Amino acid sequence: MLSFLYRTSLGRALLKPLTCRFVSKLAGAYMESRASARLIPSFIKKNGIDLEDYVVEDWRSFNEFFCRRIKPEARPIERDPNQFVAPCDGLLTVYPIQNDLVLPVKQSKYSIPRLLENPELAKRYNGGLCLVFRLCVTHYHRYGYVETGRKSANVFISGKLHTVQPIALESRPVFIENCREYTVIDTQNWGRVVQMEVGALMVGKIANAELGEADVERCAEKGMFKFGGSTIILLVEEDRLDIQKRFLAASVLGEETPVKYGEPIGVAFPR
Repeated sequence: MLSFLYRTSLGRALLKPLTCRFVSKLAGAYMESRASARLIPSFIKKNGIDLEDYVVEDWRSFNEFFCRRIKPEARPIERDPNQFVAPCDGLLTVYPIQNDLVLPVKQSKYSIPRLLENPELAKRYNGGLCLVFRLCVTHYHRYGYVETGRKSANVFISGKLHTVQPIALESRPVFIENCREYTVIDTQNWGRVVQMEVGALMVGKIANAELGEADVERCAEKGMFKFGGSTIILLVEEDRLDIQKRFLAASVLGEETPVKYGEPIGVAFPR
């Protein structure tokens, strides 16, 4: 279906109404309803989801199940302040930022000023890194703050809701077209880090708990994605993060690397 939508003329014609926010809101409304709970058993079976790691409850809707909580012991958080951690479960790719551009392998390029819609802020990240965590429907869909610090008020950017599957990324600048929300976190070791949530096709809502300025802690829950896969993007300034080489090597080959919430993925450069 995705191949048809993104690679054929007829599919692209149908894509325009499908990616409008109204369609995803309708789908989201159903996933919040009691009627949607009947989808849970088949979804668990089809996707091979092991509930052993999760807090099992009497879920009243599919979205309640989809945003289920994980047992704390199933996601131990790295507490060494010199270690940089993943803020979510997902598939990680890492790209250098050069001349305001991110140049993903086999994907459309996109600019940091357009991603943020803030050229002045974007300048801070030239020479830095762009970390992209893609969440599939089988991943844990709650996410935390990447680091302890002081966060800015959230910035919401309206847009469409394309899928974040690789087939769409090959042909569309998805991350600068989709709805997204970000905050800037002032941290001790990593400078100013942008943490952005990107909506996707059939994602009912990006639900962040704290919208204003606040003091935050590493991996304290920041929010959740309702039904659908989606993406978290981190922007890190130059010479702040020494990312593990395995992520860079895989990214050069166009490969994504699985990571888990709270897992160390790099260290601070000596200062």
